[in-house]
This record gives sequence, C-alpha cells and structure tokens, in this order.
Amino acid sequence: MVALIPVVMFGSIPVVFYLFIRFPAQRAVIISFVVAWLFLPQVSYPIPILPPLTKISTACYGILLATIIYDTERITTFKPGWLDIPMVIWCLCPIVSQVSNGGSPISPTFLQIVSWGAPYFLGRLYLGSLDGLRQMAIGIFAGGLAYIPFTLIEGVKGPILHQMVYGVSAVEDWGQARRMGGWRPVVFMQHGLMVGVWMMTAALIGIWLWQTGALKKFQGRNIKTLVIVLTISFFLCRSTGAYSLFGIGLLILFCAKWFRTSLPLLLIIGYVAFYLYVAASGQFASKDVIDFITQIFGEERSDSLKFRFDMEEILGEKARQRFLFGWGDAGGNRVYNQYGKDISVTDSLWIIAFGLYGAVGLVSLFSSLLLPVVAFCMKYPARTWSNPKVAPAAALGVALTMYVFDCVLNAMTNPIFAVIAGGISGLVLKAPESLKTKKSSSPPRKQLLVHQKSG
Repeated sequence: MVALIPVVMFGSIPVVFYLFIRFPAQRAVIISFVVAWLFLPQVSYPIPILPPLTKISTACYGILLATIIYDTERITTFKPGWLDIPMVIWCLCPIVSQVSNGGSPISPTFLQIVSWGAPYFLGRLYLGSLDGLRQMAIGIFAGGLAYIPFTLIEGVKGPILHQMVYGVSAVEDWGQARRMGGWRPVVFMQHGLMVGVWMMTAALIGIWLWQTGALKKFQGRNIKTLVIVLTISFFLCRSTGAYSLFGIGLLILFCAKWFRTSLPLLLIIGYVAFYLYVAASGQFASKDVIDFITQIFGEERSDSLKFRFDMEEILGEKARQRFLFGWGDAGGNRVYNQYGKDISVTDSLWIIAFGLYGAVGLVSLFSSLLLPVVAFCMKYPARTWSNPKVAPAAALGVALTMYVFDCVLNAMTNPIFAVIAGGISGLVLKAPESLKTKKSSSPPRKQLLVHQKSG
C-alpha cells in the first residue's frame, strides 16, 4: 500500500485539472484545498528542485497550474494591496536569515512560498468577496461533515486509518492519542490537535450559518440537524484545547449578535500580540499561568503546559542572540547540551518562527494572519455580522483568529487558514459590498391576480 502514496500525490494534480473543467474555478479551488487537506497522506515525497510534495504543496501546485491553464485572466487582473505586505515579508525573510547565517536561501524560501504564500495568494485571487468567503465557509462545513465517520471510527479504534489506507502510520506516539477513556482521532492529519481544530472550525462556522440564516439546508437536509451532529462529533474528538477555542469563538460571535460589538475579538488579537511581545522579549513569567491551569484542568494538563513554557524560555533565549532575522534552518535555533545533543522541543508556531527568522519573521507571519481580521472589523462592523451576506465571512474571521490563538501554544501549518486570510484581505481591500437584498422585479401576487381576472 506504500506504493499508493506517490500515485495519490501525483495523481491529485490532474484531478484538480478535472475539477476546474467540471466546476466554476472558485468552487474547484475550495474543493481542491479541502479534500487535499483532509484525505491526502501525511508524507513528504521528494521531487527535484522544488520543495517536496506534501498535502499543502500538492494542492498548491495543482491549483496554480490549473489557474494558469484555465483561468489566466484572473492572474492578470490581480492587484496587490497594503495587507499583502506582511505575507510578502514572511515569504522572503528566509533569504536574509539564510545568507546572514551562511546557508543557502533557495530551498527555505521556496518552502515558505509554497506553504504560506501560495495559499494566501490563491485566497486573494478567488475568495476576495462576500460570496467567495461564503463558498469557503460552506466548503469547510462540508469538510467537517465528511470527517464525522472517520473521527468516530478512530475515537473507538485509535489512529488506524492512515496505516490502513496508505500503509504507513502518521502517529509515532500512540500515547498522545489516548484521551478521556478513548482515543483522540488523527485520521489523515499529523496530530489529533489538528483534527480537533478542524472540527472546531467546521462546527463554529456551522452554528453561525444556522443562527444567521445564511444557510438553511445543505444537500437537502436541515442545517440545524447537521450542525448538532457535527458539534457532537467535534466534542468526541477529545481535544480540550479546541473546546476552549470553540467556547471563545461562540462568545465572540454572539457578543456581535447581542451587543453589536467586536471588542472581544479585538481583545483576543491584542492579547496574542501582547503575549508575543512579552515572550519574545523574555519578560513572560509562566508560574502564575501554570498555577491557574492546575486549579482548572489538573496537574496533567498543567505539567504539559509547563514543559512547553520551559522549552520556550530556553529557545527564546537562544533566538534573541539573532533577534532580527533568526538562525535560519541549519539548526542554530536549537539548544544543545554539553555533549552536543539537542535537548529542545518546539511545540508552538511562534517560537519556531522566532528562532528560524527572528522578530521580522515572527511579526510578519502573525500580522499576515491577524491584520486582515482587524481590517474586516473596521470595514464590516459587528452589527453586520448577523446579516446572511456577512455572516460566513465573520465566522471565517473568528475561526482564523482562533487558529492563530492556538498557534501560540501549538505548531500547525494549515493552508486553509492562509487561504482564509488571503480571502479576507481581498474583501477588505475593496469598497464595502452592498448588504441590501435585491427586490424582486415581478409584480405582487394580488396585483398579478387582478391582471389575470381583468384579462
């Protein structure tokens, strides 16, 4: 079955071409990204010159090639804006980091562009409107529904599906998948935490689409029933961190609905920025946080968090030795003991970005994901988030913020969220769209009956 891996990886590119022929380009892009992320194998398949084939790069290569072949005009009409600057810096900062540390900039820069820049760019191309973001929200919701049977199977049997389908296991330590008297599903992703965040995102979006009337039926079925089933399945994923993100996301959305304010969302974004500043500058004191977590969740969770904070302290101290542009990818960002053994563990995306590419990389990465949400709050105030036209975009903005919030503690590169960031950037870089519903041009029913009788 291992031989199936290159067939699936290379074969998915012509499948993307077929999707561009079969569906409108926008829908083909959404289907390609969601299906690739959910079902392609968790492998890194080497190819010459370019970065290796992964879930992310395979989808990006296929979509970019299909866009060039079938939708060239869209590329020629692309107009960059100020919100694109942080992503451009994030994609190009490996050049300075590598050169300043005596390394080659080619491979890391290409990898950065494929992993982050290409998904963001495709989001800008295809999703920069309220309707485009609505289609993306529905695609993620559908992806959550599609994952339900797989998460239920692995919740009982353990992370077995990747091994069964592709012949290799995506899980090195089954102990990390054991949670709450059952198994935390991994399916075709790298870790159960990724599945938890994905199902959280799908459930959060589904609830908001239902509550605002933005989507009343899906595939002929009542949206309320589907949302309830999806939410139950999410809670069976046994990811406590995702539970917290889910609760915070709902609080933000319903504060917008009831109190017409986006302040809770902006406070979360402000907290992330403040934490990154304090942690990167070495001023973060973890003891009070650990004591609080111990009281709420118990010693098991607090010990895990303490280990992460301890690692981040020694890694942060090392990163500050190359504060602006980091150590590059040669391993200088790691911490070694007196025998030359690597004793550091990188769990969070922020410490990886800071160690590899310094403060420039750290600021540009998180700005590229959070600034579009802030701009969205300014252009589409919270009082509009219950409008069926704006609701999907609002749900995506909140979900994106929850993902970034999670990246403060975990390291999960998920191209779907880069696509969302690009789509929201494209939306807010244009003039606000009209939220008025089009009035029907047909005559009222009573008037029509009068005309019929008179005739």
